[in-house]
Amino acid sequence: MNTFEVVGNDFVYNGQPIRLLSGAIHYFRIVPEYWEDRLLKLKALGLNTVETYIPWNLHEPQEGVFDFTGIADVVAFIQLAGSLGLHVIVRPSPYICAEWEFGGLPAWLLADQNMRLRSYDVSYLDKVDAYYDVLLPLLQPLLCTKGGPIIAMQIENEYGSYGNDTAYLQYIQEAMVIRGMDVLLFTSDGPEDFMLQGGMVPGVLATVNFGSNATSAFAKLKQYQPDAPLMVMEFWDGWFDHWMEPHQTRSAQDTAETVDDIMRYEQASLNFYMFHGGTNFGFYNGANHIKQYEPTVGSYDYGALLNEQGQPTDKFFAVREVLGEYIDLPALELPVPIPTANYGTVTLHEYSPLFQNLDVLTTAIHSSSPEPMEKLGQAYGFILYSTIVKGPRTEMELILQQVSDRAIVYVDETYQGIIERWTPSNLPLEVPEQGIRLDILVENMGRINYGPYLRDPKGITEGARHGNAFLYDWTIYPLPLHSLSDLIYTQTETLSAPLDQPAFYRGIFHVQSPVDTFLRVDGWVKGVVFLNGFNLGRYWQVGPQKTLYIPAPLLKQGDNELILFELHGYKQLQVQLVDTADLG
Repeated sequence: MNTFEVVGNDFVYNGQPIRLLSGAIHYFRIVPEYWEDRLLKLKALGLNTVETYIPWNLHEPQEGVFDFTGIADVVAFIQLAGSLGLHVIVRPSPYICAEWEFGGLPAWLLADQNMRLRSYDVSYLDKVDAYYDVLLPLLQPLLCTKGGPIIAMQIENEYGSYGNDTAYLQYIQEAMVIRGMDVLLFTSDGPEDFMLQGGMVPGVLATVNFGSNATSAFAKLKQYQPDAPLMVMEFWDGWFDHWMEPHQTRSAQDTAETVDDIMRYEQASLNFYMFHGGTNFGFYNGANHIKQYEPTVGSYDYGALLNEQGQPTDKFFAVREVLGEYIDLPALELPVPIPTANYGTVTLHEYSPLFQNLDVLTTAIHSSSPEPMEKLGQAYGFILYSTIVKGPRTEMELILQQVSDRAIVYVDETYQGIIERWTPSNLPLEVPEQGIRLDILVENMGRINYGPYLRDPKGITEGARHGNAFLYDWTIYPLPLHSLSDLIYTQTETLSAPLDQPAFYRGIFHVQSPVDTFLRVDGWVKGVVFLNGFNLGRYWQVGPQKTLYIPAPLLKQGDNELILFELHGYKQLQVQLVDTADLG
């Protein structure tokens, strides 16, 4: 049994004062084969602790169905960190933000339109309790009080930025305590009055999150918590990217100077957010909504101390130099660098149109109105709404009343245009005497993960109108794209011109020795990439991200299958596997 507690202005571990020097590594953004590599590099920086969130939606993808295997094996990750001599800070709060889809909340919560998220709402708390009944017993043997590496756990995440429901926060605290979480509990919030007022819990350690101005941030925390250790739970050493915006950067010098400002406070501890960002594989990227909807890219490189591929950056060495002025550093011993390869060109020699494969991809649902994904039990991916509109009808605008997030419209399988949530627009539509088949393919580009618009159902959430009249009698095709194994392909050499409708394009490439590589999709417009059945994530010509990271464990020695689900078209039926990332 070990103890970790607050004594005056100090953290104390087994009776001895300790300064926590921590780095965030999210196990769910890294293939398990690389966990040890990243943790060893964290130790090499001179850190003694690793911090991770736990995303509810990864572990309970369907209500009552749990997954703690593979990339979701949080127990194995924590045990590994402990075996390497690291302390572990765990943030299992139901909501994590993290630029992760829906802030880690499971999409199926949105099936209940009356549920109040992140509040003292019994219907919400019942779901949290059921999740904690499964999750927390897995963590209990890993607590330091049981001889494990977990020294502290977070109650909720930046709650003061969202609300001030103290009863809710105290309920979550008690939910952890009654399930045996007898380690130090804490909250984390921005260093603003309303954030600390809304997010703090009486008798619970408060920490702050910031990227600069350490002096003012710590002074604000001291106003609310004068007699406790100072800790920046998230020191933002970089930032994340949105589609359609420039790539975010922060210099190594600027980062190191702020670290120096923090370390000057002898009793201040810090957690680098991020030490290593990793990747939002699949459909797990989140989105922001400040002035408008802003979807996050797949790369979570974050401009962190390790890049997306796990290699130390200039920040790593600049920060290590600063830390060396305050603590005794071990000799720098880094794992052998993970190699990268330029595998060259892959030709996508087969194609499979979406409209011809609906029956093998999904089961149609008939509905009076176009319902959102969550009401149909779907979490991620795409959803196709199809209806017959009788004619004649004079030209009026096709209006999608609340569409989330990006809709492509077809008439008799012919492309008509795009309606996007962030630039609301309507399409002119005339219906001839014989009538038309209207298809609307909607892409969920990531649920909002921060702020007041957290409730973010996907698809057409209100209805589709021609002019002022709603259209009824729909056939709906949920397209989560869990499996593409039953698609029927044709040789692309039979194409006389690029298709003007969504299609799957497949190519096979041979690898003798699998190592890390990066996929470039120059000449393609927008879509999703699948490698050997694994969803790598999205691409989009608007950028900033230009490559998708492929870690070696996702490759097979021999033949590998690459599938692009392209929504629009292409300039060439080829992609490139290169040895360098391009994040814009």
